Amino acid sequence: MRKRWFSSFSLQTQGGPGGAGGRFGDEAASVGAPGCPFQPHRSRPAAPPEAMGPPPTAGARGVWYLVLLALAGDAAWPSCRIDADNRTGLCKGQDLGRVPRDLPRGLQGLDLSYNKLREITADDFAGMTQLRRLDLGYNNISHIAPDAFLSNLLLEQLRLFNNSLNFIPAPALRPLVNLRWLDMSNNLYGSAALDSVFGGLRQLRELSLGGPLLRVISQGDFAVLKDTALQKFAVKSASSLRRYEAGAFSWLNTTELWCDIALDENAAALPVMLRDLRGKALDYLRFRNLFEFTYYTGDADPFAGLADLQITKLVFFRGKFNENLLRLALLNVQRSRVRDLALVAIDFARSPRRNSSGVGAAAPRLDRLLLQDISNPDVLRFDWTFTWLSGVAALSIINVNFNYVPCDVWGEMRNVEVLDISGNRLEDGYIYNQRCNYQDVMPKLESFIVATNQLLSLAVVAALTRTWPRLTRLDASHNSLGSLQETCQWSPTLRWLALHHNRVTAGTFGCLPTTLEYLDLSYSQLDRLNMDYFTRSPRLRELRLSGNKIKFIPSEWRCPRLEVLAIDGNSFGVINRGSFVNMPRLVSLAAGNNPYHCTCDLHLFLEETRRRGRPTLADWPHNWTCYHPEPLLDTAVAAYAPRPLECDVPALVAVAVASTALAVAACAALCWKLDAAWYLRATYRLVRAKYGGRRAGAARRCSYHAFISYSCADADWVRRELLQRLESTTPPYRLCIHERDFTPGRWIIENIVENIERSAKVIFVLSRSFVDSEWCNYELYFAHQRAVGLGSEDVILVVKEPIDARGLPRRFARLRKMLGTKTYLEWPREPGRRSFFWLQLRSLLGNPEGLGPASGEEETAVDATT
Repeated sequence: MRKRWFSSFSLQTQGGPGGAGGRFGDEAASVGAPGCPFQPHRSRPAAPPEAMGPPPTAGARGVWYLVLLALAGDAAWPSCRIDADNRTGLCKGQDLGRVPRDLPRGLQGLDLSYNKLREITADDFAGMTQLRRLDLGYNNISHIAPDAFLSNLLLEQLRLFNNSLNFIPAPALRPLVNLRWLDMSNNLYGSAALDSVFGGLRQLRELSLGGPLLRVISQGDFAVLKDTALQKFAVKSASSLRRYEAGAFSWLNTTELWCDIALDENAAALPVMLRDLRGKALDYLRFRNLFEFTYYTGDADPFAGLADLQITKLVFFRGKFNENLLRLALLNVQRSRVRDLALVAIDFARSPRRNSSGVGAAAPRLDRLLLQDISNPDVLRFDWTFTWLSGVAALSIINVNFNYVPCDVWGEMRNVEVLDISGNRLEDGYIYNQRCNYQDVMPKLESFIVATNQLLSLAVVAALTRTWPRLTRLDASHNSLGSLQETCQWSPTLRWLALHHNRVTAGTFGCLPTTLEYLDLSYSQLDRLNMDYFTRSPRLRELRLSGNKIKFIPSEWRCPRLEVLAIDGNSFGVINRGSFVNMPRLVSLAAGNNPYHCTCDLHLFLEETRRRGRPTLADWPHNWTCYHPEPLLDTAVAAYAPRPLECDVPALVAVAVASTALAVAACAALCWKLDAAWYLRATYRLVRAKYGGRRAGAARRCSYHAFISYSCADADWVRRELLQRLESTTPPYRLCIHERDFTPGRWIIENIVENIERSAKVIFVLSRSFVDSEWCNYELYFAHQRAVGLGSEDVILVVKEPIDARGLPRRFARLRKMLGTKTYLEWPREPGRRSFFWLQLRSLLGNPEGLGPASGEEETAVDATT
């Protein structure tokens, strides 16, 4: 469970020599300082010097310092960090001079390392009955009370490393019957003799002891451990062990032995130690600083007896090794059961006097040989050959500073199956030499690691490895590969390739092998992909592209066998349901830490992923953050929740269709209510008559004084009254009526439009029959349209019989408006008033002499001219 830390418990400390409160002046100066929780109360204004009396003595100042410290109390010291469950306390590096008093009693783990503790008292851990892990390392502890751990019976791990203990604190350890791990090394006791108390610690599995003052290891020092089955025993001595008594290690019953023992002045002790370990179930042996200050120059074999041990793993860490010592070690390893040899951080040098005995024989058969952190690369051919590498199965040469691989070394590594030469200074021309013969070399090599070097050319790496018949894994990460445009030929057996932390471009894909099942191009500045490569790589199952600069995911990305894809930490912001549709086997996807556009595309992709259960989002929801739109900047993608209909396409379509249908229905109802169909038909007929039916070259000219619009029911009145009165005047009015003046064979609507346009006025004879006539409505509509177009008022309304304007149909909206805004003539029922009616009508029609020739006359004149 992830811990949440908070500060809650102040630490009480007690001053002492070398501790946090060693000097009163230092403590007083810290009271009220910035960052200190305690601040003194604001004082009154200072009194004049004469009112304050004589200055205080040194003793008085000390008393005041103590008072200030008492007032500061617990709050004057830093606080431990206690986890939310009150199970783990971290008081590391707080400058504590004593163990805090107010720690929770239910703690199971407590770290008090890197402080200034000087002693452990009986009250320090009293009541902490649940304590299982206690770290007191890197303090200045010189005394531990015998009953210091009396309450801590469940304690399993205790670290007293790097303190000032003058004696092994056996009495204090007596109650700890459950102790499994104890480190009390690097202290100041001069004897490693263990008390009988250690014989009762039967659960103990790891024990470390010793220190810089341990100069003698006596025969019975570890006798009490004979019945304790240890997993690891570590002992540290002074810079040069003076005496080792035979039989000291014979009591040990451990699988690992770590010896930090320098034998510069007592090399003869090493064979005695090895002899004491014969017959033991020892599997791992580690020497640190075996020769710390001087190179071994003796003739005796210090490793004699190594062949009699059961160990399979041997480590030499630090210390000085020359050619002769290394040769002696290898000869003994060759005769032993050791299968894992490590030389780490040793100081290697050529021997001034070369011992030629055993030359060519030092070729041990090893499962693993590790050469690491060695500054002198001559260690690789210490005997001027590479013969000692011929029996190694897994060879690691890490950070040895070599920058050149001679031709003959490849042939000596004929049994190597795993080769790791990372962390060196190899360049293209030094790792691959065209004058070398690489045919039939490395016949067993399966894994090649050449990471963290100075390689530039992928083609060189391909040329070096293409003849290795069993190579399946290649790690060339942390180089500068990929920036060159090259053509490469790879071994057909290669299945695993790591090129992360290089300089890969889209052109690099043309140089990659197409037989891969695993490819890692992470953190290589890649900005776009080459889709053709994935089409040509049918075996690819895992692809890692994390930490690049890829700006978009191509929709045509096809990789049918891909199962694992990592594209986190790039620059693309859009993925949708179609992004990985051509990867049917994809089961794991890591795509966090990208600048996502939180839109419906991303939401629908996540919804479908959750619904299908694949691919699994390996890094969800961490680092999935919205970048766009701006209101969602830095919002977690998991918190992005669009509105219900915003991203539901079927529902959105349904709502749109329903809304459209409703709008159409509403428009249809509105059109029906406002007679829009009638107006459309009328407009159509008007346009057709005006532009489609007019004869070419015909010009508009008034041939009639008035066009009379009337219904058939009013025809007798029009002929008997209107025509007779107006056409019988001198000169007569020329009037147009449909039954007499329309041209036979033409469309009715064309006749209406043309004759209205050729008439100076339009007379509407209004009656109840007029309202019921559709043609009358057309004539009214066209007349009104002409009046609007010409900007004239040439409509004359004659009301033959009373009509209710409010009761007119909706399509007569114009007539209703005219009756409300224009003056109209009303046909009087009384004959005596009709003369005034005719006078008004003739006045509206104007002078009958104002027109040109009649239509018939016009045509006659034209005919006469022709």
